[in-house]
Amino acid sequence: MLMNPRPTDTGAAVAHDRVYRALRSRIMHGEVGPGQAMTLRGLGREFGVSMTPAREAVRRLVSEGALFLSASGRVSTPELSNERIEELAAIRALLEPELSARALPRAHPALIERMEAINAAIAQNVARRDAVAYIRSNLEFHRTLYLRAQAPAMLALAETVWLQLGPTMRALYGRLNRTEPPQHHKLILAALKAGDEPGLRLAVRADVTQGLRLLAT
Repeated sequence: MLMNPRPTDTGAAVAHDRVYRALRSRIMHGEVGPGQAMTLRGLGREFGVSMTPAREAVRRLVSEGALFLSASGRVSTPELSNERIEELAAIRALLEPELSARALPRAHPALIERMEAINAAIAQNVARRDAVAYIRSNLEFHRTLYLRAQAPAMLALAETVWLQLGPTMRALYGRLNRTEPPQHHKLILAALKAGDEPGLRLAVRADVTQGLRLLAT
């Protein structure tokens, strides 16, 4: 006979999930930089939860590579080595062109119009020099396309890589000093309109790796 969870267990699970999702979004979108420390007590205070939900949320993010837990118990966002950046860039170069190619047969005009609107928002974020909004809208541009691939396991892997790279992407944004949207987005949109799979793969691969490779040099 299945037992219903106790209300306190349900409440703890809800609190843990709330903290996890908020922290995950914050890290993925570059709201925190590399090596930024956080404490369970501070997280508990910020989200109005006990230490247990905060600890479970942190543990989950550590398992996903989004946070680093030192031997002394210090929690921080990771500071990625050049080798790790290269590895994650290589993963993006494998996964994301494949996702885009799978999405291409379902790239109807409304999807392309939506991506053009997101790209216009990216241009506005660049003009405002809003790093977090830029990273968020840039990932939305890619996710909007990849959702049409109907490959949820592959997309989940890509999002795990984005999560691990979030703080590094914040550092990259500052280094690139962007004054205009990513040039490869126009190539991605043009390839979608033309139904050009080789061109789409090439544009996506260049877009998702070029900046990261600059960080690793």
